[in-house]
Amino acid sequence: MPGLSDQVQFVRGVGPRLAEMLALKGIATAEDLLYHLPFRYEDRQNPRPLDELQPGETVSVIAEVRGSALLRTRRAPLFELTLGQGRRALKCIWFHAPYLNGKFQAGQSVAVYGKVEPSRSSSNLKMIQPQFEILPDATADAETRLLEVGRITPVYESLGGSRLASRWQRRVIFNLLDSVRGSVPECLPRALLTRLDLPDRETALRAVHFPPEGTPLAQLQSFATPAHRRLIFEEFFFLELGLEIKRRRMKERAGIAFAATDKVREAIREVLPFHPTTAQKRALGEIVADMRAPSPMRRLLQGDVGSGKTIVALEAMIVAMENGYQAALMAPTEILATQHYLAARKLLEKSSRKPRIVLLTGSLDDDRKRLNRGLINRGQAQLVIGTHALIEEKVEFDRLGLVVVDEQHRFGVLQRFKLMKKPGPDGTLGAEPDVLVMTATPIPRTLALSLYGDLDLSILDELPPGRTPIVTRRVPDARAHEVWEFVRKQVVLGRQAYVVYPVIEGAKDDQPELDFSHDPDVAPSSLPPSGRKGGKRTETPELFPNSRREANPQAKSGLKSAVEMHEKLRTGPFAGLRVGLLHGRLDADEKEIVMRRFQRGEIDVLVSTTVIEVGVDVPNASVMVVEHAERFGLAQLHQLRGRVGRSAAKSYCILLTGERVSPLAEERLDAMVRTQDGFELAELDLTLRGPGEIFGTRQAGLPEFRVASLVRDRQLLELAKQEAARFVAEPAGEATEAERARVRSHLKDAWQRRYGLVEAG
Repeated sequence: MPGLSDQVQFVRGVGPRLAEMLALKGIATAEDLLYHLPFRYEDRQNPRPLDELQPGETVSVIAEVRGSALLRTRRAPLFELTLGQGRRALKCIWFHAPYLNGKFQAGQSVAVYGKVEPSRSSSNLKMIQPQFEILPDATADAETRLLEVGRITPVYESLGGSRLASRWQRRVIFNLLDSVRGSVPECLPRALLTRLDLPDRETALRAVHFPPEGTPLAQLQSFATPAHRRLIFEEFFFLELGLEIKRRRMKERAGIAFAATDKVREAIREVLPFHPTTAQKRALGEIVADMRAPSPMRRLLQGDVGSGKTIVALEAMIVAMENGYQAALMAPTEILATQHYLAARKLLEKSSRKPRIVLLTGSLDDDRKRLNRGLINRGQAQLVIGTHALIEEKVEFDRLGLVVVDEQHRFGVLQRFKLMKKPGPDGTLGAEPDVLVMTATPIPRTLALSLYGDLDLSILDELPPGRTPIVTRRVPDARAHEVWEFVRKQVVLGRQAYVVYPVIEGAKDDQPELDFSHDPDVAPSSLPPSGRKGGKRTETPELFPNSRREANPQAKSGLKSAVEMHEKLRTGPFAGLRVGLLHGRLDADEKEIVMRRFQRGEIDVLVSTTVIEVGVDVPNASVMVVEHAERFGLAQLHQLRGRVGRSAAKSYCILLTGERVSPLAEERLDAMVRTQDGFELAELDLTLRGPGEIFGTRQAGLPEFRVASLVRDRQLLELAKQEAARFVAEPAGEATEAERARVRSHLKDAWQRRYGLVEAG
């Protein structure tokens, strides 16, 4: 009898060759195969008759093949299949599908699933690009017919071409479930399942693959059956359990107990540029409380753009330095690292103690790097600011007490651990430094629970005094000349402006700034005209009252680029103004020169790519223009908007949109105009794009869930977090010792094999 941990090649119907194909999909064991769930279900016990179909419905239909044809059109070949029941017929059409020619035979039974649409050629209906499956005929064996017809049938994503399609998966998984009947080990405590009204593991696995008669189809399609909820909860529970154990183990490690004396408080007061907000005071209090504890701090400081995170982090670094330790700040880009360095020098020059600050980035010349590494090693540099160059082997600290990581999600998940584990000059690790992770990207609570579940959380939810709301408006490209006139007027008033483009120049290959928000479900030819949603024209804000969302007949189909538009704007609409250019292909020295000139007011308009998305601080800049705004994700647009509104002057963000805007882009743009709440926008971004698109699963260390969805299953994640904390906190709770041992064993296997990117302890 096979076990769930057996290699998948030993499952009946698989073998070594198919096992290699399955391995490419992350399926290595029998258990992995059972957790490859159907992505939808078809009701083949009560399929819809053709004479009951209505346009607009998405349904399953089982009918007989009446005929088929491959048609050649001027645009593309299309394959047409005619299905019939009695006198009624249904046309099924697939574009670019010559491969279907000869696949269907008259008289075959075929199941199709898709949206019903009216057909212009007759009174019959049609489906465009439906999913289909040829059903077994009357001569097929009983098992095959049992799995394919007369039931709610699971439909799986292909695991590798036609050989590993749905029909093959149904048969193999059915046989696997039969072979392990009564022997699937339970990994959750029985009392927990009873209290939460969840089925046992084996019952859940059987029910999600082959739903019992009477299971509501709507629940199945939304992954909301008790069986689905059980498997989703299980996956979240072990993730949160691992993070909870990790957090508690961290509290047991030897850290540094910093003192918060009057001398430390006076050192902080010396450098504060303004009276801190209530949120800043609260966050600093939480951070200092952690720093005073003898265990290492692991805290996330999260705040919207402009909320003053850097000041709070600098205060924490002063605490470390006043206690005789070094502090390090790691930023994702040289521009941001350099800006942190310049800002820290400016603030700390007010300090009576004058700590030594050094910058360490990859572009420094070898002599300067060597000099700075020596200062760090000998403890003569109290504050070290840099990029990932800080984690190179040659960099050794004397007494590293605090590590601040800015924009954590832009680093690989383990890079902060490399900096935490930096050895001293004698090669020993000693007490672990405290770690403060900062992010200006608002992270939905759901995502923070899994992405940063091992960190305690501090949130800055108010802006410092003197900040004014940013007026955000959306304008079609046809009215760009009005935008350029507005920018010129702002410059005349003494202000500065950014104009941002999605690409550097020409084609979009090898361009690091290109980070569009993809709408893969929308073909360009099917997009509605810009500014239209549901066939109704949306109103244009009053900043440009005459602006209509009309197509620009002269607009080029390609993307405008920063290099091209810098020249056009400099010699055209902005003639006579000082126009600068900044993008990712400039070397570090050139970037720094351009940014310093802009900060000093020597550049009126900075044409840039998204290289200025994070951390650039120019209080006099009051206008942000984003061209091709429909191409950017919500979080990115919000970050760009955060580059203005950094003073008491009224500031503006103008979103210029192209000729065609997809429905998803319409939602993003409408949200940008509607609200400046970064957390609200982050929740919407998570819903629209999913966590993998926002952060990049592998880069961020986000686990690749087999069953659960962070967007769909938020409530279950919250529940799993509560139950995991309860399980760890109550060793004599509702679980028996044998059950606890099984939970620990399953956690170890699941953590190492499934969530290897997140350290287990």
